[in-house]
Amino acid sequence: MSKLTPKQQAFVDIYIETGNATQSYIDAGYKATSRAVAEANARRLLANDSVKEFLQERMSEKDNDRIASQDEILSYLTSIMRGECTEETLKGTGKGAQVIVDIDVSAKDRIKAAELLGKRYAMWTEKQQVEGVVPVTIVDDLND
Repeated sequence: MSKLTPKQQAFVDIYIETGNATQSYIDAGYKATSRAVAEANARRLLANDSVKEFLQERMSEKDNDRIASQDEILSYLTSIMRGECTEETLKGTGKGAQVIVDIDVSAKDRIKAAELLGKRYAMWTEKQQVEGVVPVTIVDDLND
């Protein structure tokens, strides 16, 4: 990837936040004589291969930060199943007052986590998956 200018990088970052190419072009520090010129130049920037590649990289970085990975989900479900996590709940203290207290995760939630993990590893399937090669023989008995 060719090196982007600081303005191009700023344009991409602002565009990711706002989704507005024209305003991102202006906010990145580019000069334009009119809004129509800014719009045309912003479209041209978005069509630039280096800018497109940088935009894709930045979006995938953001997705990696926001979206849980498979290992993270399995680790979380395992910690719930083992009772390593607690959850917050309200507890009455009298006269209508309540406080937040940590309690162990319920057995129902631990069972659900175990069930989801079991499904992931196909532990409770009734169907058997059989793989193999079966030879097929075609007999032409119409000519007899």
